[in-house]
Amino acid sequence: MAADRPTSSKPPVTGPKLSSPAASAGSEVAAFLAEVAARPPASAAGEARGRLIFALDATMSRQPTWDLACTLQAGMFEEAAAIGGLDMQLVYYRGIHECRASGWVGDGRRLGALMARIDCRGGRTQIGRVLAHAGSEAERARIGAVVFVGDAMEEALDDLCAKAGPLALRGVPVFLFQEGRDPVAERGFREIARLTGGAWCRFDAGAAEQLSALLRAAARYAAGGRQALTALANASPGAKQLLAAMSGPKSGAG
Repeated sequence: MAADRPTSSKPPVTGPKLSSPAASAGSEVAAFLAEVAARPPASAAGEARGRLIFALDATMSRQPTWDLACTLQAGMFEEAAAIGGLDMQLVYYRGIHECRASGWVGDGRRLGALMARIDCRGGRTQIGRVLAHAGSEAERARIGAVVFVGDAMEEALDDLCAKAGPLALRGVPVFLFQEGRDPVAERGFREIARLTGGAWCRFDAGAAEQLSALLRAAARYAAGGRQALTALANASPGAKQLLAAMSGPKSGAG
């Protein structure tokens, strides 16, 4: 595992630290897939593996979900393995100024070991730094998707949309999975998803199966684009329902 790198509104520098529900499911899934069809493939021709940024809020309220994510992240690699594989980068923030990124990892065991060493700490959201870092990474090499898991948004939405702009221009969708029902977070997450052509979806606290299906769907998209996501929806009724929740008019449905 490469040393953690700090994220910031500027491109990260090399170093050990970074400063920084279901009756209409069928039609809604069809709408979601139609939107995905208009996007370029997540993996360009000749690329064997997809790339996904997995970003999590690691402030104190997030400890139960962080622990859950530790147990589920390996499933993302498993889902992508059948269609070429996946390289993933973990990005997280906690405390007042800490925002870090791992190196790119192609093995769920290595990522799990890294996550197991991280504890959540009190602080404010730093979603802007996550988006800015993802934009910088997308400049270096193609990224299939960004996944963000969180429950709050304490930053100005206009500022976050500005930072999401480079991702939108590069065709990198942001999939935002919200725990809880904070209306400010929902509004912001929906708008970021709309802007980037991604999706917003809510999951319930303690719903391991629900979050697992969401993460697996996102990994499928990052690794194989529309065709891979279609195959997952056709094979899994649970995935259809979750994708329907993600589709909405543009950015998601509750």
